[in-house]
Amino acid sequence: MTAAVTPHPGLDVGRLHLDVPVVLAPMAGVTNAAYRRLCAEQGAGLYVCEMITSRGIVERDEHTMRMLVFDEVETTRSVQLYGTDPVYMGKAAEILCAEHGVDHVDLNFGCPVPKVTRKGGGGALPWKRGLLAEILDAVVAACEPYGVPVTMKTRLGLDRDHLTYADAGRIAQESGCAAIALHGRTVEQSYSGEADWEPIGELVADLDIPVLGNGDVWEADDALRMVATTGAAGVVVGRGCLGRPWLFADLAAAFTGAPRPPLPTLGEVAAMMRRHAELLGGLMGEERGCVELRKHVSWYLKGFPAGGELRRSLATVSSLAALDDLLAQLDPTAPYPVSELGSPRGRQGSPRRRVALPEGWLDDADGAGTGVAEDAGETSGG
Repeated sequence: MTAAVTPHPGLDVGRLHLDVPVVLAPMAGVTNAAYRRLCAEQGAGLYVCEMITSRGIVERDEHTMRMLVFDEVETTRSVQLYGTDPVYMGKAAEILCAEHGVDHVDLNFGCPVPKVTRKGGGGALPWKRGLLAEILDAVVAACEPYGVPVTMKTRLGLDRDHLTYADAGRIAQESGCAAIALHGRTVEQSYSGEADWEPIGELVADLDIPVLGNGDVWEADDALRMVATTGAAGVVVGRGCLGRPWLFADLAAAFTGAPRPPLPTLGEVAAMMRRHAELLGGLMGEERGCVELRKHVSWYLKGFPAGGELRRSLATVSSLAALDDLLAQLDPTAPYPVSELGSPRGRQGSPRRRVALPEGWLDDADGAGTGVAEDAGETSGG
């Protein structure tokens, strides 16, 4: 692997400056305060809270408010907000700034999950240009008195016949957004196939605000290549860091021109798993934290030599003592499986047969009507 020849100047998002132009993508059930701290301990960047619904914040939904937790080391509080109603979105942004000291608000217009798009939310919403503008105007206006920058994340469009990224970028800039992140897939693609980076470069050429690239950043060299080929101001990393929090150390080294850290051995990965469980326990209690760790086990051990029985036991662990006993059975000297480098991680699946949308959604692209209101405690990944 090669290091960046010239250190990257970093990324400015409104009044925020990032020495390393890397953003952790919000992932439902993954990027809680414990995981954000784990990643932040590896390298610099912006670490965004799990997506939270605007209605849940406004109505003080108990589940939603439990998600709105930050680790003591998080000096920059970043939240991704979801919703389809400009009034709720504006009110929620005001609450985040005034009551929770949030430093950055990101808006989710990229989620491809059917339960979100069928309500006109996530990746479906940018099709309604008028509605998109109303939401952005409301949130930017709510955040402006606090000096809090607003960004948005979106996709190429619903499908190749219904592209939205160019209009979305223009509207974001006109509304006063500090930056926009573009995932190089359509909603129809979901997480399948390969991301198309060319439109990211097109958006860079068309806009004055920073454009961040997202999609298929599996290794630090992918991030460097994306920035070099598209001109993106930085990258958003999602599935590439699943079971690999140390990817942020690689990214920090790559963008600053520092020597790359060596790939971790299985013993070092086991230590990372233990640290993750400890942080989860501090957030939600030991037993619950160990249960939460279970979903990460297959990602951490991907490609490493570990028997099926041991993997199954780790996937049912419920105490730190049991976790320690199981991790001690792993070969600490086993080298990192280089065959896994550059390969997709997390969910992939197949393209959707059709994008789930509210009835008549495609009839009027300029419409400003809202979709179906989200449930107060609803969450999803983007």
